[in-house]
Amino acid sequence: MTMPIARFNSFLVTIILLGMTLTVDTAIAQSDRDQSGSDPTTPIEAPRPGINETQIFAELLTHNQLRNAALLAYTELRTYEVTDMTGKVHAQESGQLEYHAPDKKSFVTTSESGSVIVRRLALNPLIASEIDAASEKQHHDSAITPANYTLELLGEQQVGPYRCFLVQATPKRPDKYLFEGKVWIDSQDFAVVRIAGHPAKKPSFWIERADFVREYQRIDGFWLSRKDQTYVKVRWYGQKILIIDHQNYTVTGASNAAESLQSPNN
Repeated sequence: MTMPIARFNSFLVTIILLGMTLTVDTAIAQSDRDQSGSDPTTPIEAPRPGINETQIFAELLTHNQLRNAALLAYTELRTYEVTDMTGKVHAQESGQLEYHAPDKKSFVTTSESGSVIVRRLALNPLIASEIDAASEKQHHDSAITPANYTLELLGEQQVGPYRCFLVQATPKRPDKYLFEGKVWIDSQDFAVVRIAGHPAKKPSFWIERADFVREYQRIDGFWLSRKDQTYVKVRWYGQKILIIDHQNYTVTGASNAAESLQSPNN
């Protein structure tokens, strides 16, 4: 999701599509070792006094609303890849994605390679589902809100240049469009920096396990996707990885965006 409110509908639908696709694509079973992505190695420290889960939720929602209102448009170079555990690329598709507030997205493919089956049955539906989700043609309530999750504050941790609150997110219902896992929230901007977890409900018979890591980056005061990695263990066919890279952003904000996005703690 381009906004820092994390919606996983199109992201998790792709896990199902990958499972279906890889059963008909040529594949070699790989190692069963856990490849769900390593957490940051910096120490987890006790949270600062006076902060709790209720405050973090409230600040996250407030700041997300401000950022969403101020973001007018952006473009990015996006690359989708399906690889195996050895790094072999089975399919790749790159192109320019454009977003215009409040709900318009478009994607123009500039290059593609690898398996036609994987691109047609997995990557192309993923791209189409995100376009539909932006205009709410496909609507699933999967945002990180008190209606969907409870948060447990685990501490504070440094993630690259960002000082974060680390919380455990537990879904309030077994829903394949929700996730269970850890969320790193920037302590200044109250924006999601990183999410690592798995679907709250098994998404498909073909999927034995699915783990994902989603990372965000701060660009001109807005928090936009940097990289998504989904590790899928497909029944009888081993593990595959879906990687989505986001690069070369050009962002357009409202004329008063800098003022409206200024954190109270800055």
